[in-house]
Amino acid sequence: MTTIGIIGAGEVGSQIARAALANGCEVVIANSRGPETLADLIAELGPRARAARAAEAAEAGDFAVVAVPLKLVNDMPVDELAGKVVLDTNNYMAWRDGRFEVVESGEKTVHELRQEQLPASRVVKAFTHIQAPRITTAGRPRGAPDRLALSASSDFPEAVELVTRLYDQFGFDTVDNSPLSESWRTAPGQPAWIAHAHQTREELIANLARARRPL
Repeated sequence: MTTIGIIGAGEVGSQIARAALANGCEVVIANSRGPETLADLIAELGPRARAARAAEAAEAGDFAVVAVPLKLVNDMPVDELAGKVVLDTNNYMAWRDGRFEVVESGEKTVHELRQEQLPASRVVKAFTHIQAPRITTAGRPRGAPDRLALSASSDFPEAVELVTRLYDQFGFDTVDNSPLSESWRTAPGQPAWIAHAHQTREELIANLARARRPL
């Protein structure tokens, strides 16, 4: 049975946990305030979920989800995430995160920064242009004409392959938007991000092509 370590128990992290459990996975989930503060969430999620500290969740997972904003000074458990695929669900938002000049200038994407902070992990941008509640409600069977698509960006093909399998389990198609240097194409304000509620695979491909870097 696959175990997913989730760092971040907010809207995105908890919804990924619900979808994972519905698809037969086990979940170890952490937040910044300590496992004891997740008692209500764990009671809701059930016996295949448990709360832990971030390093413990990272170590327990066959792969990991980081569902918290990036900080310029790394606060993720580097050693425990080493050798693992790490799904980064973060969207850079200067009003929340502070202004990152290296991102604002277009020199690097926020997900390239995450990869630099986790050099022994395989980072993949995932679940960044879907509203969190729709992770558990918008999935459709494979081949359905109204099946939505989500993008994945990584410097590691095997990380995109893992996300593709996970998306399929959750009821979504995948569009590979690699490498991480291209991950800006699904950033807030871009066509793919704006159209998140109703993009088929073909529509997402078109929206990625329409993306333009801010001047």
